[in-house]
Amino acid sequence: MDEILRILQTDGLIWLALAVFFAAIVRGFCGFGSALVYLPVAAQFLEPASAIASMIVFGMIGPLPLIPRAIHDSKPKEVMRLGLAGVIGIPLGVFLLTRLEPEMFRWLVSGIALVTLVALGSGLRYRRAPTALLAMATGFVSGIFGGFVGLAGPPVILLYLGGQKKIAEIRATILLFLFITDIAVMLTFLVRGLIGIDAAIIGALLIPAYMIGGLIGARIFNPAHEKAFRLIAYAIITIALLTGLPIFD
Repeated sequence: MDEILRILQTDGLIWLALAVFFAAIVRGFCGFGSALVYLPVAAQFLEPASAIASMIVFGMIGPLPLIPRAIHDSKPKEVMRLGLAGVIGIPLGVFLLTRLEPEMFRWLVSGIALVTLVALGSGLRYRRAPTALLAMATGFVSGIFGGFVGLAGPPVILLYLGGQKKIAEIRATILLFLFITDIAVMLTFLVRGLIGIDAAIIGALLIPAYMIGGLIGARIFNPAHEKAFRLIAYAIITIALLTGLPIFD
């Protein structure tokens, strides 16, 4: 109890809760994007590894009810191929993370979020069906990103979002891939001693905000107005990444 009371006094905890809440709403709009909102804000208050670890703790709880449906909607062989490549890339990303200064981490997170946002907003996509080799290469790069700056999603999202697959399969593939990489990053952090009890408790404390935001996002989303909802999501991501830049400290 004393540990929880101490952590409740963590600087910026209310901002982390708000970031998680809006991150979950964005995920409800788009099916992805929670890390793009949360990490730029979290990096202002937590060490890089703690920011990523706290996100994984609350982020692994939300998708659990969706896993059975995602397995049904996806192609397990393709997901496992992506996931295996991602798992292979994660240790390299974590190695790079351990040599990264907190301020540089903030620049990288906001920079990658900005590039992803521009690519999504401009309609830049890979339009062909990805080959097995391309999918594995993308999974590997995503794994590096996931271990390095906690953003495993952007390469896979940009690969699949513009393809010819049905949207249900695309969302299921991305959800399962991110779930696999979250587990792998967490295990790698544990093996390397990079996750402390503080980060785990902060992540657990943020679960209610994440679940409430996700429910709201899913409830108010209307496919008939998908473009408007995406614009709102992009605006939220933009605000988050701008506040995460060190120049505004």
